[in-house]
Amino acid sequence: MATEPRQPVTDQENLVERRRELLALDAAFRELRRTTGGMPRARRKGLLAFTGPTGLGKTALLTEARARAMAHKFTVLSGRGSETEQGSAFRVVRQLMQPSLARMDEAERRVFLGSWYDTVAAVLGLEATGPAPAPDPTGVREGLDWVMTRLAVKKAPIVLLLDDLHWTDTESLSWLTSFAPRVDDLPLLIVVAYRSDELPAEAGGLRTLVGDHGNRPHNLAVLTPEGVTQIVRSEVGEGAEDGFCKECWSATGGSPFETVELAIGLAERNLRGTDGDLPAMRELAAAIKGPGLIERLERLGTTTVRFAQTAAVLGSPFSPELAATIAVLGDEAAGEAIEKLRAARILADGHGHEGELEFVHPLIATTIYRSIRTGFRTGLHNTAAQAVLAAGYGPTKAARHLLEVPCEDRPETVTCLREAAREYLRAGATEAARRLLTRALQEPPLPEDLAAVLHELACATFLIEPTATVRHLRQALAQPHVDPDLRASIVYRLTTAMAHTDQLAEAVNVAAEEARQATNPRVKLRMQADQFVWSMVRPDDRDSPTRSRTLARLAEQLPGRSLEERYILGLRAWDAAMRGEPRETSLGYADKALRGGMSWTDENRGFEVPLSVALVFMYGDQPRRAEELFGQGIAECLAKGWHGSHLAFGQTIAGYIRYRRGSLAEAENAVREGLRIADKVDGVVAAQWFGISILIKTLLARGRTSDARAFADGHHFGETPVNAVIYPDPRTVYAELLLAEGRHAEAARLLSTVGDWLDARGWRNPAWCPWQLRLASALAPSAPEEAVGHAEEALRRAREFGAASAVGQALHTLAEVTGGPAAVDLYAQAVEHLEQSPAAYELARAQIGHGAALSRNGRLQEAADRLYQGLEGAVHCGAEALAAQAREELSAAGMRPLPLRYPQADTLTAQELRTAELTVQGHPVAVVAKELRLTEQGVRQLLSRVYRKLGTDAAGLAGFLEARHRPHP
Repeated sequence: MATEPRQPVTDQENLVERRRELLALDAAFRELRRTTGGMPRARRKGLLAFTGPTGLGKTALLTEARARAMAHKFTVLSGRGSETEQGSAFRVVRQLMQPSLARMDEAERRVFLGSWYDTVAAVLGLEATGPAPAPDPTGVREGLDWVMTRLAVKKAPIVLLLDDLHWTDTESLSWLTSFAPRVDDLPLLIVVAYRSDELPAEAGGLRTLVGDHGNRPHNLAVLTPEGVTQIVRSEVGEGAEDGFCKECWSATGGSPFETVELAIGLAERNLRGTDGDLPAMRELAAAIKGPGLIERLERLGTTTVRFAQTAAVLGSPFSPELAATIAVLGDEAAGEAIEKLRAARILADGHGHEGELEFVHPLIATTIYRSIRTGFRTGLHNTAAQAVLAAGYGPTKAARHLLEVPCEDRPETVTCLREAAREYLRAGATEAARRLLTRALQEPPLPEDLAAVLHELACATFLIEPTATVRHLRQALAQPHVDPDLRASIVYRLTTAMAHTDQLAEAVNVAAEEARQATNPRVKLRMQADQFVWSMVRPDDRDSPTRSRTLARLAEQLPGRSLEERYILGLRAWDAAMRGEPRETSLGYADKALRGGMSWTDENRGFEVPLSVALVFMYGDQPRRAEELFGQGIAECLAKGWHGSHLAFGQTIAGYIRYRRGSLAEAENAVREGLRIADKVDGVVAAQWFGISILIKTLLARGRTSDARAFADGHHFGETPVNAVIYPDPRTVYAELLLAEGRHAEAARLLSTVGDWLDARGWRNPAWCPWQLRLASALAPSAPEEAVGHAEEALRRAREFGAASAVGQALHTLAEVTGGPAAVDLYAQAVEHLEQSPAAYELARAQIGHGAALSRNGRLQEAADRLYQGLEGAVHCGAEALAAQAREELSAAGMRPLPLRYPQADTLTAQELRTAELTVQGHPVAVVAKELRLTEQGVRQLLSRVYRKLGTDAAGLAGFLEARHRPHP
């Protein structure tokens, strides 16, 4: 009968020669204790790290940290990396979060996770609802942030313990690195232990973060001879001789793990620490690790060895029943093996699910695993894969073992690996999916499945290795008899990957060739749509006019019954807008394209066409419809867990719509949020260029030229060529910055180049790119007649398109470059058109320009009316410099710039102002809520903020709005 295993000295309250580390733990716990209402006060740090080579007591310190945290009544969440399971994505994340979620019933979990449920479901081993989404890595990280933050608030304070961080899977490590900087603001302490020389390259961010937290990490030292003596005498008695203890220190090298194990072994043999005990001591020391450990294990019997080897293959913690099944042991034999392994201090109870076992120390597990003969170890992994599947643990658990098995041309292996890869893709673990699919190709798949596997592999590599994606997809296209729908998806992925690797011309050629070869009409239309998409994005498309004519002829024949047809109609709407055809044409096609629905998150089609259709409404003076479509698109992205490039585009261009409406402060906030998202995603260059261009335009409109210049220089804007069509056009935006700085000649040269490029493509709509208007402004000081010619041509093109905002802006520029008495009427026309448009900022500019022209012509009363209107408009748009210009014009004309009746009106947002207007007009709260797409409670909250800002009540609100529109005397 095996004896009960002794408790080591490292489980006691005071760890030998670890006073400094224990004091650091106590200090961190005291800081964590200082919380009020679940939120921390001024915390000094939220991360504590212990490092050192194997055997120096890192695990013992974390065990002590657990005990002390529980004594404080803290919630403890823990996880541990595993050498054999580093490839299991989110394994450590699940260890941390699953126990808390498992204590909730399904309804409670759904309430707890809220809208993040489907995003993190696959990550946490929960069942997603509906079609399984494939969130991007950014969305997964933010979803996990949400879960841990919710846990921290609900179960505060929390201590999060992570042992063997150097063996943590890549996905968990990536999340931890991104989340750790936030813990200082939460009632949460992270305590980690790792071997610093074995941290993987992807842990560089965490290593830096640890270093930033108060001279961390704590590097553990080996025990001194005195420390070893203390441990030995605590087990064998104070009579242990000095020389004997010194030899124990030499035999263990001062390793706490080895010293404790040796001391317990000495006590179990009833040795007393004399010179005569030295041979036995050395034998025991040799049996603690390496060959000696294996020899000790083998003395326990063949059955016990087989169980231990199976456990090492499964990894800690493990199910003893599953290990017995794989080792082909009955209940009685397995029970005896477990007893012997417990007594030998090889196995102990796990800290995870009840009934699980784990190795006492990772060093033991590693030693046993590496001692297994290669052929036998492979067989164990093979058997484990089958047993894991049969036991219902799922394909990802089985796939880990299949990676250790040689290729044997087995279709069932390919099936399991593909299913596991799909689970990883649904969890956003693209690197883990790539590993499994690469292995599936080596098996290999059946010939009829090869194209599908290559396509799946390309989906996994797209975000992490787009050049490999191109290679895999080309190989997939080369396979015979590919299903037409699969082939269409392959081509879409291939052309998208080419576009992201600066191969736009090749992307167009591939789509065109596939369209030429397609025999299925639906597939042919889809290929043509892809061809048109990449042609429009390509900046050097020399055949743009021809393509536009082809697209126009094709669209005329399509009623829009299928998604393929609607994509062609959407592209026709966008092309018509770019070419400056009458707005009714582009808006008509846009409406037709949307009649059957068009998703922003179709993984096999992209979001370029739905986004472009939405912008047609913006350029066509229907920004509310554009905002509605963008709101739907952003909601789709959020629901699917896409918090990366798609969301960055959505937020950024939504800011552009607000800019066009004149809500400049809202525009700036939205664009900065889009750029913040883009900065978190590797390789999202296009989204950044959109955001940079829009933000510079917004800053210039607000009169913050120096801020715009600093931002442009910080992003090398104007220096780096852009290899795609961006809107607003970056070169035109940079020319606007040059104009604001008074560098007219440089701006003119740049704008002439832009004009040549756009005219060659047949893109003539000044609503899309006002290069001619800016060129007219640049030439006005040096070549006024040429400036007027460009402004008149831009006005002609604007009238052809027919949007009131475009016509009004063109008339405004023509008035500026014409000057003299003739300009007064042009300004008046500009104001008249802009009053019929949603372009509030451009209206304020025109009103102030008109007022100044009237003043110069002696019409002071009319000038005052216009200047005051422009002043209020500029203030409410957030255009500070424009408002200052209006005040200067009033002063120059001898009129006192009266303050606005309500000084705090400057702070009202466009949404608050619109809420106030609808309320004063007598609309019920329910109607206002529907108009503004808010809840009724949201409307009441907005009104409350308006009252506070204006220092008035409902009655005074009517007076404020009346004063806004009343001409000042």
